Amino acid sequence: MKNLKSIVAISFIAVAFGSCADEKKTQAEKAVNNYVAYIDSVVNVASEDLAEKWDDVESNYIAKKNEAELALENLEDRMELDQKLEAGSKKYDELRANLIAEKQKKEAASYKAKVRSTLFVGQQIGDDLNFAWVNKDNILKTYETFVNTTSDNKDNYTREEWDEIKLLYEALDTRKNTVEKEGLSTSDNLKIAALKTRFATFFKINRISAKSTENAEAKE
Repeated sequence: MKNLKSIVAISFIAVAFGSCADEKKTQAEKAVNNYVAYIDSVVNVASEDLAEKWDDVESNYIAKKNEAELALENLEDRMELDQKLEAGSKKYDELRANLIAEKQKKEAASYKAKVRSTLFVGQQIGDDLNFAWVNKDNILKTYETFVNTTSDNKDNYTREEWDEIKLLYEALDTRKNTVEKEGLSTSDNLKIAALKTRFATFFKINRISAKSTENAEAKE
């Protein structure tokens, strides 16, 4: 009779342990599935809308991932769930990387547009850097505005903005070569030469300074 009671007790413990293990796996499956489902739902949101509420998205993502990882702790036979968790994380990381790249692209376009609008007032400069609107009658004024504006703001430009300024300056110079053949006066040409010398004087110094400042800030 005593042995029978022991067998019954052992059987009960085994059943209880098995039931507990099953419940733990069920909870883990639910947590991982919720994590994966959340990522899938985020992936389907338009990038513009996603960017606006990214902090909330990231916060929810971290919470659901932590919940899934916690549910997997000390769980046997978890390989399949680990794979689902890893696949979901990879998909989310790719989404985050794409959003960051898109944000950087928009920021680059924004600072380019800002620089171009201040250097060439009233003109829309596209990525083709078409300066066909510059002619012998307005080229001196164009150089004056360009050089005076960069000089006034030389202490505030970032290295990226200086790179953009250099690109625009070279494009304007290329257009000048054409305008010279179209009847640019000697007087205007000499004034432009003086402006170019003035620009070259502060361009190199301030561009290097901006780069040094950014490098120092990056180290901090």
